[in-house]
Amino acid sequence: MKTLLSCSLLGVCLTFATISNAQEPTADPKGAFGRKIVLGPDDKAAFDPPPADFNMRRDDIPHGRLEMVEYDSKSVGTRRKMQVYTPPGYTRETKYPVLYLLHGIGGDETEWQRFAKVDALLDNLIADKKAMPMIVVMPNGRAQKNDRAEGDVFAAAPAFGAFEADLFGSVIPTIDERYATLPDRDHRALAGLSMGGGQTLNFGLTHLDQFAWLGAFSAAPNTKPPATLVPDPAAAKKHLKYFLITCGNQDGLINISQGMHAFLKESKVPHVWHVDGQGHDGVHWASSLNEFVQRIFR
Repeated sequence: MKTLLSCSLLGVCLTFATISNAQEPTADPKGAFGRKIVLGPDDKAAFDPPPADFNMRRDDIPHGRLEMVEYDSKSVGTRRKMQVYTPPGYTRETKYPVLYLLHGIGGDETEWQRFAKVDALLDNLIADKKAMPMIVVMPNGRAQKNDRAEGDVFAAAPAFGAFEADLFGSVIPTIDERYATLPDRDHRALAGLSMGGGQTLNFGLTHLDQFAWLGAFSAAPNTKPPATLVPDPAAAKKHLKYFLITCGNQDGLINISQGMHAFLKESKVPHVWHVDGQGHDGVHWASSLNEFVQRIFR
């Protein structure tokens, strides 16, 4: 066994043990959050982990651009920041699909770069023709005037729900105005880790007119009940082009994703359910993102 230091959905670094190779442990271990983990026959890997160098910068390929941009939030009433990746060769004469990528409760608009090096990951996949050229937007999902991840991060939980108004009222309109986007649901994806995974389910499943591609990685307890999010399974089946749900089998929050998977399976809503040997950690999130961006916008 090896010990990993992982930043949890609560923004607190937790040390916990994880089995390095096992994909389907027979015991009922407890994850980083002290919850009993009970695995079922569906809780197994749906895809292989990425190669070791999947998000390492390669000097022999074209590179996209990563920039920090500011926008005026109508719902929060302040000027806020988000990181935006544009692919290699980006030009205003070409229209691009957009992935909105959400962080966890202990992060901000820079968190995904710490876990996955999103620009290098996309550059590599686009160069290898494994992903479509796309814009990736990493906003701050904490919609309050002081949106920094500081102090009591628990107190910021309601601001992640309030981000729904900011996302649809300011973030998406700003991106569509400033960048060469394809501004329709078929060319718009939403994904996130932990608290951002819960936001993805909460916002994406209730706005099927806005997103055709969803990815929820290690969704947190902010996730609303599946029956509330998917009151009409036929509509979800009709409108979702790709729906990925992932979690690690050492993650004490796996019951949330398990519940969503079980509901979708019973309701016959197509989705991919992936469980690897990780915990609530950046290794799992980077791997999930690597898989997700290869499947969307095709």
